[in-house]
Amino acid sequence: MNIDLNKKLPGYLTEKGNIVTTILFTAGFALLFLNIYTPFGVTTWFEVSKPTLFVYASGVILAGILVVAISRVIMYQAVRRGFEPTLWHYLVWVAAEIVSMALFFTLFEIVILDDKRTFPELLGRSVLNTSLTLLLPYIMLWLYFSWHDSKLRLTEIREQPDGQGQKPMVPLRDEKGVLRLSLKRSDILYIQSSDNYVTVWYQAQNRVNKFMLRNTLRTMEDELRQEAVIRCHRSYLVNIEKVKLIRREKEGLTLELESIPPASVPVSRTFMHEVLTAFGHES
Repeated sequence: MNIDLNKKLPGYLTEKGNIVTTILFTAGFALLFLNIYTPFGVTTWFEVSKPTLFVYASGVILAGILVVAISRVIMYQAVRRGFEPTLWHYLVWVAAEIVSMALFFTLFEIVILDDKRTFPELLGRSVLNTSLTLLLPYIMLWLYFSWHDSKLRLTEIREQPDGQGQKPMVPLRDEKGVLRLSLKRSDILYIQSSDNYVTVWYQAQNRVNKFMLRNTLRTMEDELRQEAVIRCHRSYLVNIEKVKLIRREKEGLTLELESIPPASVPVSRTFMHEVLTAFGHES
């Protein structure tokens, strides 16, 4: 089977939540790996009881895991700034994590533990143990993230339009196209933008709830154009089916929505004609 290393890295590997999961799961796996397999010669590090040894050695392992944490934060920030990693980039990145973490443990054994073995010998053993410590959780998490992403996409496929062209549920995706939330169109109230995020306000169980996802209002407007959700302001989209009253004030128009508790959305002059036209009025 040929693998295209120039293929774009799946977006779910660089999502903020999944990166946090990767760091925490890898740290937990490393501690378990340390306790069962006892790599790096930890049993000879300190002449103390086993519980105390585990605490000391765990601190060293977690310090090494900081390499992963820093690396993944750098990766996340790079992607946010427009970097689009390929599989090749990711493999090189992981290799750099392994080598960096192995160097940390090698220097620890030489400087702190005064290990007399040669640097190449210690580094080689550290690379082997670090590879096991990182690659096993990375592979397990990749499989899990892939399964979860496929599950979300399967849910999206099931949400096909009915005979009248209406979707039983409206899919709401982030900037990478990953499905984050599905709502009935009748439950969507309005969408508000804030920097590179949007907040979806919706009705559920006699209360107004909100859900934030990373996307632009312009993209959401294009995706929801067929769902009676229109732009009414530079920072707002509104579900016109939830508007119960259009109120004219000194500042302009305000849309009062049918929600519990009541909610309202402003209409800017730029979009006034479009809003009034949607309701069959002329500005």
